[in-house]
Amino acid sequence: MPSGDPGLFGPGSAAWTIDREVLVLGGGTCALLLQLAHPAVAAGVAQHSDFRGDPFGRLRRTLTASYAVVFGSTRRAERAIRRMNAIHGRVRGQVPETGESYDARDPDLLLWVHATLVDTALRIYDRYVARLDPALAEAYHREARDVAIRLGVPAAAVPGDLGEMRSRMGRLVADGTVRVTPTARRLAPSVLYPTRFPPRVAWDAAHLVSLSVMEPSIRDAYGIAWSPARERVMRGAAAMSRRLLPHLPRALRDVPQARSAERRVRAAPAPRW
Repeated sequence: MPSGDPGLFGPGSAAWTIDREVLVLGGGTCALLLQLAHPAVAAGVAQHSDFRGDPFGRLRRTLTASYAVVFGSTRRAERAIRRMNAIHGRVRGQVPETGESYDARDPDLLLWVHATLVDTALRIYDRYVARLDPALAEAYHREARDVAIRLGVPAAAVPGDLGEMRSRMGRLVADGTVRVTPTARRLAPSVLYPTRFPPRVAWDAAHLVSLSVMEPSIRDAYGIAWSPARERVMRGAAAMSRRLLPHLPRALRDVPQARSAERRVRAAPAPRW
């Protein structure tokens, strides 16, 4: 691993600022359920992975690849992207509910998955970490855009700004392209209750942060209960989190991959004059 290599982003980037926060991981449930709400994504996951049998394994692999792209050296990030592209090349089939063919390399599918990750991370950061400066949010979108292109989305297809991306997501939900199918509902318990212990009530509590930023119509379609009282509780929890988080040491706030990346960059040899 080259010392001093900042990777694809590096210090000062929006990606390092936002993705370093452990709390952003709290959006995982939201992102996964939104992805599965696309019928073709749900079909691909059901037919080409052991998601129901090993949800933690899939989550671990996804996080490893994501953090390699964001915080890894350039070589490691590019290797992770090549691996993801190779996996996508093997995922194709038919959506059971419609009989339509799907291919994981379809730019529309890639763009939906990409959008769920970007949108969820920004919503979690803004609500539970710190109020998000619009310039930082747009920078995060631009940086993530480059990754989407490397993963096979044509540059012209990637929304030009965050507002356009979110508008596109809304249209896909409104016109029924994105909808919770029976396949998605069968997969959802593996996201919500991946193990028998701890009991379901504990898992329900663990998912509250994520579900609080989820599109309400999708949340309802999964049959996930929500209420004004629960919303008020999570609004208060968010305000408290934003107040307390700045007082915590970075060692408790940062994902290990971020600290490792910073050590790598600091290891750069001093220039010789």
